[in-house]
Amino acid sequence: KPAIPKSRLTARKGPRPPTGAPIEPGLRSEWEGLGIVGIGASAGGLEALEAFFRQMPADSGLAFVVVQHLDPGHKSIMVDLLARRTAMKVLQVADGMRVTPNSVYVIPPHKYLALLQDVLHLLDPDPRQTFRLPIDVFFRSLSEDKGEKAIGIVLSGTGTDGALGIKAVKGSGGMTMAQDEGSAKFSSMPKSAIATGCVDYVVPPEQMPRELMKYIRHPYMAAALRKDREAPDLAEPDRLDKIFILLRSHTGHDFSQYKRNTISRRIERRMAVHQLEHIDDYIRYLRDTKPEIDALFKDLLIGVTSFFRDPEAFETLREQVVRPLVARQSAETPIRVWVAGCSTGEEAYSLAMLLREEIVDTSTKNLKIQIFATDIDRHALDIAREGIYPDSIAADVSPQRLTRFFTKEGAHYRINQPIRDTVVFAKQDLIKDPPFSKLDLIVCRNLLIYMTNTLQRKILPLFHYTLNPMGYLMLGPSETVGDFVDLFALTEKKWKIFQAKHAVRPVEFPLMPQTLKVMVATRGGVHALGATNLAQRFEKLLLEDHTPPCVIVNAKYDILHFHGQTRGYLNPPTGAATFNLLKMAREGLRIELRTALHKAFRDHTRVVHAAIRVGGKGTPRTVNLVIEPLEQEFVAGLMLVIFEEATTSTSTSTSKKHTSAQKEADRPHRLIEDLENELNSTRETLQTTIEELDNAKEEFTATNEELQSTNEEFQSTNEELETSKEEMQSVNEELLTVNTELQSKLDELSQVHNDIQNLLNSTQIGTIFLDTRLRIKRFTPMAGRVFSLIPGDVGRPLNHLASHLVDDKIVSDAGWVLQTLAVKEQERQTKEGEWFLMRMVPYRTMTNVIDGIVITFTDISELKKQKRAAEASARYAEGIIGAMWDPLLVLNKTLQVVSANTAYYDTFGIGKHETEGRLVYELGNGQWNIPDLKRLLEEILPQNSTIDNFEMEHTFQQIGRKKMSVKARRLILADKDKDKDKDKDELILLAIRDLTPRDHP
Repeated sequence: KPAIPKSRLTARKGPRPPTGAPIEPGLRSEWEGLGIVGIGASAGGLEALEAFFRQMPADSGLAFVVVQHLDPGHKSIMVDLLARRTAMKVLQVADGMRVTPNSVYVIPPHKYLALLQDVLHLLDPDPRQTFRLPIDVFFRSLSEDKGEKAIGIVLSGTGTDGALGIKAVKGSGGMTMAQDEGSAKFSSMPKSAIATGCVDYVVPPEQMPRELMKYIRHPYMAAALRKDREAPDLAEPDRLDKIFILLRSHTGHDFSQYKRNTISRRIERRMAVHQLEHIDDYIRYLRDTKPEIDALFKDLLIGVTSFFRDPEAFETLREQVVRPLVARQSAETPIRVWVAGCSTGEEAYSLAMLLREEIVDTSTKNLKIQIFATDIDRHALDIAREGIYPDSIAADVSPQRLTRFFTKEGAHYRINQPIRDTVVFAKQDLIKDPPFSKLDLIVCRNLLIYMTNTLQRKILPLFHYTLNPMGYLMLGPSETVGDFVDLFALTEKKWKIFQAKHAVRPVEFPLMPQTLKVMVATRGGVHALGATNLAQRFEKLLLEDHTPPCVIVNAKYDILHFHGQTRGYLNPPTGAATFNLLKMAREGLRIELRTALHKAFRDHTRVVHAAIRVGGKGTPRTVNLVIEPLEQEFVAGLMLVIFEEATTSTSTSTSKKHTSAQKEADRPHRLIEDLENELNSTRETLQTTIEELDNAKEEFTATNEELQSTNEEFQSTNEELETSKEEMQSVNEELLTVNTELQSKLDELSQVHNDIQNLLNSTQIGTIFLDTRLRIKRFTPMAGRVFSLIPGDVGRPLNHLASHLVDDKIVSDAGWVLQTLAVKEQERQTKEGEWFLMRMVPYRTMTNVIDGIVITFTDISELKKQKRAAEASARYAEGIIGAMWDPLLVLNKTLQVVSANTAYYDTFGIGKHETEGRLVYELGNGQWNIPDLKRLLEEILPQNSTIDNFEMEHTFQQIGRKKMSVKARRLILADKDKDKDKDKDELILLAIRDLTPRDHP
């Protein structure tokens, strides 16, 4: 992303001069409210721009900036063309031009455009960038400068420029439009913008002005553009809560713990998009229109991100976190990273690339990476999992990284599989879903700022719990750990990097209020108690008021607490463990317990059943059963069940006065009394049973209705499954077809593999393929003449194998090639005397990634023998020529002197440097420039003739006048039939004999 020069970052002082057209009073009253519309267009965009400005009012109070892809060498006439379609001023942007309302500004060719405090700045494109992305650059600058007053429009064009800019405008709270694909002459740019999910209006260009005017006149936008009106009041908690309920019911996510101001602004923006002025109208619209709930859900997520967002932050992360992690991590343990709120995955992939670079470039360990990227936006996660992004990411990703980590596919880039495999994307709600554990780094940038302080105070201890000791946490520039300085130590202040301390704090999870361990039912509702605290308070209560054996039960008759020796009244049943009081009651006590408990809970009163006979293995005992409601606040709704031993207090003096006759007389009365008591108890039990049966009947009726409904659902599901079965059969047939095609491809690949294998074997060239750690991946049989290789050596390091080379530096040479990526070629001799030409080249994949080395060994032993034989023959010929008494010259086909013998130099008194390389006619100041001799010499090679005893007499400069006899022969050094370049191997031997008499002066 091109940076704005610092010299232009200073705002001009003083009020802004009204240099533009008059401002419409109904829309704006102060300069601070200027709304700017950025329009991006490319091929086919002129027609769309003309249609747009024909319908756009000239007094809207807005400013329009048109950004196009223009040929650097072509003079643009866009200003003149647009001036014919609108009454607004149309200007070509000059550096430092201030934006005024009711004006149109057109970008000049071969420039980028940036906005700072309503002033336009021209920037030169980075020459290193392959793609020019002026629309993305301006839209990003517009979103940063204008915020919610920014408006971005993408019209017809090729490529994907504008898609990332649209996301930036939407993320700042602005409004976005795109031309519908049907009306676009070239739909690539609008289609890419729409695919981001950040476009509010998809309409033809002639309808855009109408929607635009409705939007800026809405109270939400009017409040942003002027200060004399207020935005819709959404402060009422009940109204926002209704929206939260609708969102939670439809999406399953609770936004009640997010900051209300942020939520309100997003809701106001959606109201402006749909032209709804009252919040109640919008609530009804949400209730009736499910797609709008999805649209609001996406707006609330604020999923704006990019690759290597804030490059300085990533460089700091590399130095402060990544490098220490890579240095201290062992090869057995992967580096685990959690990216919370990953959106469409750019930040997670950026971290993966950063870690991979550091591991490959600086570490000798083969470390593994595990990055967990989570979000609650399923659509964003689908984009992240696919790993395909528009080519406009070239503005954020360096050319080196694009080459190394991406594959170009048309107008998009795809993440390479090694990087994709390191990132796991998952749908996770930070508030309620379980977190990851044993993490080395958590990256959660610009997510906590949208949550309340209460929720932040719950999330930060959770982050600390998931981190390894000395793990790292990276937050956004505006975020902090707050009061948790005992958990995190500040490592880098500007980019908010923290390191976990050795500390312990209780972690609450899930983060939203949930049911605790013990639930206590009351007439007013349900409240919770911790188990330990509850037991302590029960004991205190029982010690204060009761000492007999007793238990405390809830409305389901489940025992919550035991006190005293209850073994004589309760007995654990066989089978599954249970704490139900009725199931644990001994023989004779169960019916009375059921009746008493039912009455006590129904009437909320004290119930006493006296003299109940409880059976057992020993002597039966008589028990008084007392059930009391507990009135204390912390146990309201529970019952205390007391078991008292029934004792007969009989006075000794009275017993002596009773006679046996009186006892016999009282016996019928006692029997009748016992029978009446038993009858009353039976009646109560029967009444309780009848009431329970009635309740059970009602429950069974309701259950039956639910089962009928469930049965209907099952039948419907069964029909759907039948349909799905047919679809699966169809898919199965398609898969069979695909499988057949894949099998055919596999057969072809097998044939190609066989061909390549036979090719490698037939070349008689030994070849070894090594990986980046110099381990053997593959080799040909001929390589066995250099190394002792067997099939089991695949995967072994090269330095573990014995070679037959005399000078074995092959491992160090291979390391040099890997480091420099240069080609190394040398002649090497084996201990057996064979010679090989060794050639080392880097192994490059189809994606231009270095993945090892290829070493080839070509047998040159025969060439070496021929070369030695040729050198010996040459030395032999030189010896013969040098031993001759007469002078001798060797000429080539152009009659230049190739060499001469010693007799020639001695006879004519000249040096070697004056002879070799010169024409024979130029020797000795032209002394050999004899026409007849020249003619004879020129005929020797073409006509295969000879010169025999050609006599001449000539005065030579060094030796005087001499009479010479010359002989010449054609010399062939190669076979004519086999040597195509035989001219290089045809020479002339010129022999000279001095015929001058000895007494010649």
